[in-house]
Amino acid sequence: MISPFKTYSLRLKGRIVAIDRPWVMGIVNVTPDSFYSGSRVADERALIERVGQMLDEGADVIDVGACSTRPGSGQVDAREEMSRLSWAIAAIRRMWPDAIISVDTYRADVARCCVEELGADIINDISGGTMDEDMFPTMARLQVPYVLMHMRGTPETMASMTDYDDVAADVLEWMARRIGELRQLGVTDVIADPGFGFAKTLEQNYRLLECLDSFHALDAPLLVGVSRKRMIYTPLQCTAHEALNGTTVINTLALERGAHILRVHDVRPAVEAVKLVTLLRGNANKTL
Repeated sequence: MISPFKTYSLRLKGRIVAIDRPWVMGIVNVTPDSFYSGSRVADERALIERVGQMLDEGADVIDVGACSTRPGSGQVDAREEMSRLSWAIAAIRRMWPDAIISVDTYRADVARCCVEELGADIINDISGGTMDEDMFPTMARLQVPYVLMHMRGTPETMASMTDYDDVAADVLEWMARRIGELRQLGVTDVIADPGFGFAKTLEQNYRLLECLDSFHALDAPLLVGVSRKRMIYTPLQCTAHEALNGTTVINTLALERGAHILRVHDVRPAVEAVKLVTLLRGNANKTL
């Protein structure tokens, strides 16, 4: 049975924007080593081409990352990360002044600079504040929407940190506690991401998907990022480059369970999934 869709709102540059239908967040990586090469851009021309295509295809948010967080990845320093983000965000802002830009970073200083100096709208933190203790206080000062993702350890160590009593219950409890801490600091716009693929085995990822409905208890918009990940291409015995169809299947299942934001490499298939699931949900509501 398809889950009801709860509307949330976010404050973006002083205006209130409603998530009254599922959003699609398009991934842009200004890195040389992100796990899916199709998301990487090396220069401004490639960036503008990729972002323009995603916006034309219906992306609601552009998520820019400059530090790969794939399993086992090495980390660039903050100066290099900021250097990459500066030209990328500036180019997007110049071409599309009203685009909603999310920055994928776990560093508080990088988050602050991107919001205050470059005009970023959302901070997307894969560590949920665990890799930089200044992130939560910084978000309280910045007052922009914050994506809280569940992860254990670091990208280098997370694959060995998959010991849970019950992965869905443990992740939900952790996220509820962290969201409570953020709200006590005055951060009201929190987006919850269970962290598919981060410190979870293949079986644990599917357990999270099975129990995705339970995360609505957090009373926060729910972001799902499964695009072309190992949880898809391993059981299908294909590569990340061949995992688009599997990605669309999992995104559709997430939408049926009430996901509010899909973070994807391929915007058009996700937008089409949103349209069809929204149509199904509308018809289901009419029969109630």
